[in-house]
Amino acid sequence: MPWLSWIDAVLAASACAVALALAPWRAGTPPWPAFGWWALLPLLWNTDRISAQPLLQPLAGSCLLMLMVGWPMAVLMLLPVAALTWALADAPLLEALHRLVWLGVVPVTVAMALGALLRRWLPQHLFIYILGRGFFATALAVTAAGVVSVWLHGVPVGLSDGDVMLARALAAWGDAFITGMLVAIFVAFRPQWLATYADRIYLPR
Repeated sequence: MPWLSWIDAVLAASACAVALALAPWRAGTPPWPAFGWWALLPLLWNTDRISAQPLLQPLAGSCLLMLMVGWPMAVLMLLPVAALTWALADAPLLEALHRLVWLGVVPVTVAMALGALLRRWLPQHLFIYILGRGFFATALAVTAAGVVSVWLHGVPVGLSDGDVMLARALAAWGDAFITGMLVAIFVAFRPQWLATYADRIYLPR
């Protein structure tokens, strides 16, 4: 195994160990829409392989899952997504591990950290949650993960670093638009579908 893949393995194993230690299943069963979104993730993660266009970057979709079920449960739910990526797309095992880390574990961890900073430093308001956690935190987390992934692992043969970084940034903003839009809808009509949201925190009295 290349040493860079060992980094991916350590990051994935560490995140899973922490998630298991937190025992997120004690909080109850996630809402059914989370399972629906979860079922779509293998397709989102394999956009480039399905389309046979290496420059077309996959959407992560993991930040929305994290907002719906919380960080520990999201990390554990991403493991079957990576397994399906390996099995259904005929991807190498190391590539499935790579996508687990850089489309899943790293974005949800960065998004969770940014959400904690937003709660600490900005007013606890409805639009801070929707725009801050739903849109901007997702955009920054997925972009950062994509840039670091390119810096560490490089890009497919025939593509330039600049083109792939631009494509990943555009995909990250698409990811953020979808996440922000759905978060706004959930907050308005089904706030119980968001494990990271509570009226007592984000609705001013």
